[in-house]
Amino acid sequence: MDFMAGYSGGRKVVAPGVAGEETIRTFHNYQFMANPLACNGNLIDNPLHRGQLEILKLLGPTYAVNTIIDEQRQMSFVNFGKCVESHLQSVEVVRKYAEVPFDRKFSTLITSAAGYPLDKTYYQTVKGMVAPLQILAEGGHMIVASRCEEGLGSHEYRDSQSQLKKLGAEGFIERIRQMPLADIDGWQTHMLLRPLSIGRVSLFSEGIEGSDRELTGVEMIESIEQAIEQSVAASGDKSVAVIPEGPYVIPVYRGEV
Repeated sequence: MDFMAGYSGGRKVVAPGVAGEETIRTFHNYQFMANPLACNGNLIDNPLHRGQLEILKLLGPTYAVNTIIDEQRQMSFVNFGKCVESHLQSVEVVRKYAEVPFDRKFSTLITSAAGYPLDKTYYQTVKGMVAPLQILAEGGHMIVASRCEEGLGSHEYRDSQSQLKKLGAEGFIERIRQMPLADIDGWQTHMLLRPLSIGRVSLFSEGIEGSDRELTGVEMIESIEQAIEQSVAASGDKSVAVIPEGPYVIPVYRGEV
């Protein structure tokens, strides 16, 4: 999966795989990232996906090896072929296991960064916050668990989170709106604003300490159990969505039956 380009693999071996800095930072600018179709599991009219396909056309015949791993991180599928066709075949295979349909949204949602190695930094943890947004009710509460043993992430991401703290969400968006090239790792701060625009986000993490806790942009909590109890009591809805491996699961809202 890819929480911006729909699904990873295939055309991504070229862009951003071997692309230059300008191309990579253009793909991550506001115009691409703000498009609601640039999201997890979607390849239809996704601006990043379409841009990657246009780059492939410029190159001529391009081939790729695509792989899929299972829950134990073991190889479960491999194919090789023309970049576009082989990628779509891989997507159809993984969709059966990754996409989970729902007929309702939830006021309380618990998720994670899927454990090691994706929970090493807060930068990677944001992926787990974005993946389940289709089933987070407006004004709902997302509770996230992630170790973050290496802290926030790169110094560029730390700078971006500092900008968010300084400017606030609206100010941050205004700052990046006209930038043709995204700041390195700044796109993850932009993605963080997606769940924050829907509801409340709380993070349980043993690895983020001191002043770094303020730079997360979310509420830091000391107890997952207490956060769940408070969220259920506040919403009055006892149904809770639990997604143990956040970035690897795509909850798809099909609408109320």
